[in-house]
Amino acid sequence: MLNRFLNTRMHTKQKGITGLETAIILIAFVVVAAVFAYTVLSAGLFSSQKSQEAVYSGMKEAQSTLELVGSVIAFEGNTDKVSYIKLTVANALQGEPINFTPPTDSDWDGLADSNSTNVIVVTYKDQYQRYDDISWGFTKLGHCDDDNLLENDERFELYIPGTTAGAGNGDFEDLLATDLSTNTEFTIEIKPPVGSVLPIERRTPAVIDPVMILD
Repeated sequence: MLNRFLNTRMHTKQKGITGLETAIILIAFVVVAAVFAYTVLSAGLFSSQKSQEAVYSGMKEAQSTLELVGSVIAFEGNTDKVSYIKLTVANALQGEPINFTPPTDSDWDGLADSNSTNVIVVTYKDQYQRYDDISWGFTKLGHCDDDNLLENDERFELYIPGTTAGAGNGDFEDLLATDLSTNTEFTIEIKPPVGSVLPIERRTPAVIDPVMILD
C-alpha cells in the first residue's frame, strides 16, 4: 500500500512538471511569435512609408514646375542672324515659388560665369553645337512682387541668351560657333532645381526678319 501511495505521488508530480514545462514552452513560443510579428509589421510599415516617400519624390521630380505662356519671339542681330529670343514662363504647379535669380556674364560671351548663383540652368542646342548654362535675364510682367521668385499668378519674360536684352550683350552671335540663321531647328531647355525640364523646340524661318514669332 505504501508503494502504491509513493508511486501515485511520484506519477502525479511528474505529470505536474510536464504540464508546467509545456505551458512555459508554449508561452515562450507565443512571446517569440508576437515579437517576430511586431518586427515584421514595423519593418513593413517602415518600408511602406519609405516607398510612399519615394513615389511622392519621383512624382515631384517628374512633374513640370514651369510652363510656357504665349509665343516664342526671335530678334534679328546682324543680317540673317538671330540675336536672342524672348519667351514668357509661369509657375505650372501653383505651388512652391521658383528662384529666378539670373546668372552673371562678366565677359559677355553668352555663358554664365562660373561663380554665378543662378539655380535655373538654360541649355541651347542645335545640329551643330550645344551650350550648357548659358546666360539669360528676365523682365517681370503684370503684377509681381519685388523678389526674384516666380510665384503663383506671376509671369516672367525671359531673354535668352544675354544678361540684358539686345545685341552685343552675350547674345547668340557672341555665344555660338555657328550662327543661328535661316531654316535651323534649335532647342532651348530651361531646367529648374526641382521638377522636369521645360524643352522649347523651334525652327527659324526661311527669311530672318527684325522680329519673328516662332510658333
